[in-house]
Amino acid sequence: MTISPMPELAPGLKQLRLSGILDSLAERNKQAIDKKMSYVDFLALLITDEVARRDHKKYSMRVRRAGFKIGKTLDSFDFDHNPAINRELVTDLASCRFIEEHSPVLIAGPCGTGKSHIAQAIGHSAVQIGYDVAFTTHAKLLGHLHEARATNTYQRRFATYARVDLLIVDDFGLKPMQSPHDEDFHDLVAERYETKSMIVTSNLDFTEWHDAFPNRLLGAATLDRLRHDAYRIVLDGNSFRAPKPMPNRDTKPKQKQ
Repeated sequence: MTISPMPELAPGLKQLRLSGILDSLAERNKQAIDKKMSYVDFLALLITDEVARRDHKKYSMRVRRAGFKIGKTLDSFDFDHNPAINRELVTDLASCRFIEEHSPVLIAGPCGTGKSHIAQAIGHSAVQIGYDVAFTTHAKLLGHLHEARATNTYQRRFATYARVDLLIVDDFGLKPMQSPHDEDFHDLVAERYETKSMIVTSNLDFTEWHDAFPNRLLGAATLDRLRHDAYRIVLDGNSFRAPKPMPNRDTKPKQKQ
């Protein structure tokens, strides 16, 4: 029979913002009695549970704020689909050493080769370690900054993107930039340069990234900062989005018995 903890504990734990202990208190209390634990060992169990609960809560919150798409982790990525992918480099980047180095990661390759998945998988690893991460597309990033300028909240929105530990910008150059969007992107890259890390993915070859900028001089200044000390991943091979094969028209459907 489980011995119920003293009900007087609940108000005090809530006042101390330790109400999460109530979730495991009954079980831990029974365990302590059965194993004749000391008071210190019993207290250590409760504190360990509370620390784990808070860590999980923080992790869940960081994942929600990051804006990842569901299921884009390293464990779910099929490296065998395109054996030419530098798996060792991707795994090393997932250690997030590049964040401590304040280095960019640039990923280029055709549509469907796994750029976004790998970028988000590295982002998931960063969240697990404890970094704050923001994932967005290039178009959405520029759109958010443009909307913020119209509502006089530009500085606050810009600061949010500038200060996050890891900013992941997907589909760079999918749509050519227009002024002042190219200026906004340059300012953001310049603000994070050598202080915060970015991951940028693009369908364009690295030699074509300058084509996304209407102002070539501004583009050169932006890309010069992005490329400095950057890790590069080039993806090639078959698309993960290949269509299913068409059914054989000569094959007649089976008749129901």
